[in-house]
Amino acid sequence: MLRGGGRRGPGRVAEAGLPRPRPQRGASLPRPDLPAAFPRAQAAAAGVSFSPLRRGRFCSSSAASMAARRRGAALGLCATVFLLAMAFCKGFVEDLDESFKDNRKDDIWLVDFYAPWCGHCKKLEPIWNEVGLEMKSVGSPVKVGKMDATSYSSIASEFGVRGYPTIKLLKGDLAYNYRGPRTKDDIIEFAHRVSGALIRPLPSQQMFEHVRKRHRVFFVYIGGESPLKEKYIDAASELIVYTYFYSASEEVVPEYVTLKEMPAVLVFKDETYFVYDEYEDGDLSSWINRERFQNYLTMDGFLLYELGDTGKLVAIAVIDEKNTSAEHTRLKSIIQQVARDYRDQFHRDFQFGHMDGNDYINTLLMAELKVPTVVVLNTSNQQYFLLDRQINNAEDMVQFINNILDGTVDAQGGDSILQRLKRMVFDAKSTIVSVFRSSPLLGCFLFGLPLGVVSIMCYGIYTADADGHDERYEVVRGEGGGAALPDEGAGQPEPSGADPPAPAAQEPKDVLEKKKD
Repeated sequence: MLRGGGRRGPGRVAEAGLPRPRPQRGASLPRPDLPAAFPRAQAAAAGVSFSPLRRGRFCSSSAASMAARRRGAALGLCATVFLLAMAFCKGFVEDLDESFKDNRKDDIWLVDFYAPWCGHCKKLEPIWNEVGLEMKSVGSPVKVGKMDATSYSSIASEFGVRGYPTIKLLKGDLAYNYRGPRTKDDIIEFAHRVSGALIRPLPSQQMFEHVRKRHRVFFVYIGGESPLKEKYIDAASELIVYTYFYSASEEVVPEYVTLKEMPAVLVFKDETYFVYDEYEDGDLSSWINRERFQNYLTMDGFLLYELGDTGKLVAIAVIDEKNTSAEHTRLKSIIQQVARDYRDQFHRDFQFGHMDGNDYINTLLMAELKVPTVVVLNTSNQQYFLLDRQINNAEDMVQFINNILDGTVDAQGGDSILQRLKRMVFDAKSTIVSVFRSSPLLGCFLFGLPLGVVSIMCYGIYTADADGHDERYEVVRGEGGGAALPDEGAGQPEPSGADPPAPAAQEPKDVLEKKKD
């Protein structure tokens, strides 16, 4: 029995060794301050209850909010870095104005002539900023700039700008057009090639081997001063935008190179070399323009356009690179084998390669080409040759090529007037179909609105002609047939006491005179 009549509290109950009363559900009791590692059993004995569900909800919501804040901070940091990088890159590309015309001759300039509304120009802008940063970081003497050709049209027309974007390297009084792919590496290589010496010397065999490993295609003049070297310099001044030109002495030439006579011009490509023969190859500049490509290429629309200047026929394996079936890989390997094993026989007349997909080929042929297949194009006059046999091996392909050369395979297409009209209709049809496929509503608006206006105009002209015809018919009827019409009011007595009749409409003057007579 406890002494004292005081109220028993929790502390007294604990001191007496009696079990502590547990709080009822929903009751809120002050929790004692517990240490971090307080045992759950002791906490339960002390009357402290834990709710795992509430604690889990609190932890999960807290973790989610922290993760969201971290993602937001990361995105903000990335956006800031991107904007700073863009601003940093733009600092190396100068915006040119009318003063550029007078100050440009002191430096070498790589200029992008653009239009603000041009989609291709907007796509080139980030690449152009990277070009400016790269040229500055490597210490190149070439300055990178851009000019709004619409605001300074007189300067743009002076440099021969006819489309957007146009990339030119300005070196003194010379202006070189860039016609390659619009990638950073290709543009930078163009700038380094054209801004340097027109013909670079090769002083040693080590330098020769270094150049051979670095460039896929390059030309070398071997020998001293001669008329051939003058032709070589003229060709280099015209074609430096496409390839590299070097000169070397006979001692620098590797031992595997065999020359029948000196001086000579050689092209090194495809791990071998070819020697220019004036009697078989004709003009030196034309030969260089033909041989500046590798023997086997991955074709696209831009490359086929460039090959049109070479005069070569292009044998293409049209395949689907995503399709790994045996037929697709077999045709590609056959073309590669012919390009490699019959290089000496066909390199003057043929270019070999493959193309992924038939979309571009279909526009050239104006027909649907079945894939996989092989087609031979003459890009200079838009003629083409389709397979007339099954190609099972390289020998079948060689026989097909020989039949094309001797004229036994008929050419299709061409650039005649009929073919040009057919192409105009095909291009118009393809444009309309592509617009409707990409955006049907826009297609209905672009083509439906003009047709509606024309229809309304035609209807108005037709109805106007019909109304004029009816008016002329009524006039003729009134003049020629007025006497034959019966007088409805004649012979009828006028009723007395009636109001006088309303005055009749005034008749034509000639009709009144006839009645008076």
